[in-house]
Amino acid sequence: MKWFDVPGFNVIHAINAWEEDGGRTVVLVAPNILSVEHALERMELVHAMVEKVKIDLETGIVTRQPVSARNLDFAVINPAFVGKKNRFVYAAVGDPMPKISGVVKLDVSKANERRDCTVGCRMFGEGCYGGEPFFVAKEEGGEEDDGYLVTYVHDERKGESTFLVMDTKSPELDVVAEVKLPRRVPYGFHGLFVKESDLRKAVSW
Repeated sequence: MKWFDVPGFNVIHAINAWEEDGGRTVVLVAPNILSVEHALERMELVHAMVEKVKIDLETGIVTRQPVSARNLDFAVINPAFVGKKNRFVYAAVGDPMPKISGVVKLDVSKANERRDCTVGCRMFGEGCYGGEPFFVAKEEGGEEDDGYLVTYVHDERKGESTFLVMDTKSPELDVVAEVKLPRRVPYGFHGLFVKESDLRKAVSW
């Protein structure tokens, strides 16, 4: 085990990591909690900006690049790319945390070119807040961003909740399905999607 000191970099929810240069370099994509002292008691003051971090295992040199300065957390990727080099990240917009006012799609491959790598965005609207999003691929082995982003959204003005399905290929993360829920799903739950085929396998065990 090796430890690397990175002053000012505070990670709570890592997004993904992979190896490059034949294992010499580790790349980490994660939100940096800028106001970590508020993480437990004053969540509304927390600001997390996503960064791409490269660690040279031989020299110990750590370099950092901003992916987005927006207040983002609870980010997910296509599960098929966990531990592998990936391009797209889907993150929740904190406004303020832990309330999620929208979601963005980031292209981390553009971190060298610009400070904000946002390539898609959907805000839920006034008084509407969601939970952690989750990526669902249309089919196994498809393009990395060919799928749907799903989450729960609650309208605090109307007192109504919906299950939202968004198209991850579209620049505005277009809504392709919206299902009204009989009960509210509280804020703060982590997301998970389980295929029916996997459920059937679990039941058969």
